[in-house]
Amino acid sequence: MQIWNSIQDVPGNFGPAAVTIGKYDAIHLGHAFLLNQLTDAASAHGIKSVVVTFNQHPLEVLKPGAAPLPILGAMQKNHRIEECGVDAILNLDFTPELAAMSAETFVQSILVDTLQAKSVMVGEGFRFGAGASGDCQTLASLAAHHGFDFKAIERYVLDGEVVSTSAIRNALDAGDIAHAAKLLGRPHLTTGTVEHGLKIGRTIGFPTANISRNAEGYLPLDGVYAGWMHVDGQSLPTAISIGINETFQAVPRLAEAFVLDHTGLDLYDKLVTLEYVQFVRKAAKFNGVEDLVGEINRDLEKIRVALAI
Repeated sequence: MQIWNSIQDVPGNFGPAAVTIGKYDAIHLGHAFLLNQLTDAASAHGIKSVVVTFNQHPLEVLKPGAAPLPILGAMQKNHRIEECGVDAILNLDFTPELAAMSAETFVQSILVDTLQAKSVMVGEGFRFGAGASGDCQTLASLAAHHGFDFKAIERYVLDGEVVSTSAIRNALDAGDIAHAAKLLGRPHLTTGTVEHGLKIGRTIGFPTANISRNAEGYLPLDGVYAGWMHVDGQSLPTAISIGINETFQAVPRLAEAFVLDHTGLDLYDKLVTLEYVQFVRKAAKFNGVEDLVGEINRDLEKIRVALAI
């Protein structure tokens, strides 16, 4: 799959193409359904498929401080889109200049001139252009003018619920890992490099791996989770803790992982992926080491059951 970070990176001979546009910030079941429609259209026309998306949430420019954190990081997002069989991604910086671009100019500059779009499809709630002035009706009119096919894809509904990034974020904020996974169509993951921390865990018999704070993958509700650590081709049973570790010394919010039944692991500087399986309990501040150790042991018993180990 080709990845471009500006319209200047797109080869002049790449098109014609089937194109979709959107934030694609979770690649949930609804996104995957649309991307499958896109690749099917590309195959039917004998052309390439392209996702036009953005390197940051538009609200970072339109309403600074109001943008929600993404469900996926950039590498995760590219990987999931590639899994859907897409040929290329055009990642655009959502700048004030792009925000001010009219719907007509966006279509002419990016869809027509750069990608030579022959087929365009978006979700039915899609808005674009300065002030979000353009919608699916606008795009249908511009498609007729420029001679490309256009299709608005209905919202994806699962068991009576519209699948959306907001719904997934709400589930993760509630610690409802199972529901988030249902809407995603896969387990939720956090991927990052193991870094050195305060090493408090090893002093009480539970050495944890601190995951870097620039890790990709939305952190769920503060608490303890049963899960797996994927590293070096292995899947290791893991207790995942999300929070600020305030029993000893409050630190900026992060993910920590304690691998069960494995001693002597050297994970520093390795890229690991945490897979959340089941919520165990909310984060809590304990009165001392004895209380904390007792609770951790109870957590580990529950995690063994959850992971069937």
